[in-house]
Amino acid sequence: MAQHNQLGKEGELLARQMLEGKGYKILETNWRHDKDEIDIIAMDGDELVIVEVKTRSSDYFGNPEDAVNFRKEAFLIRSTEAYLEEKNLDCDSRFDIVSIILKDGKPDFYHIKDAFYPE
Repeated sequence: MAQHNQLGKEGELLARQMLEGKGYKILETNWRHDKDEIDIIAMDGDELVIVEVKTRSSDYFGNPEDAVNFRKEAFLIRSTEAYLEEKNLDCDSRFDIVSIILKDGKPDFYHIKDAFYPE
């Protein structure tokens, strides 16, 4: 596995553990719809939370969360609509980003709740 893929998988595991520690109930990881993927789908109380995880080994090229652009947001919105339809869910939802900088094996988390809104 390429090093950046391994870093991403490690970040997703760390994000999941962090969210579970905050009381989130993880429903799905790496849920796919067509070519799109949602890293983590969880419940925070009665609210469905779609989580995009971005992990980097440094902030040399900017903060990890900056990689979530308009195009990625559109993919996440489309996939979320498919997930809600497939699971026949009618609940409030939000989009979070978990940004992780992993230096010397130690994670620095930045959890952005309501990172963006569907238009």
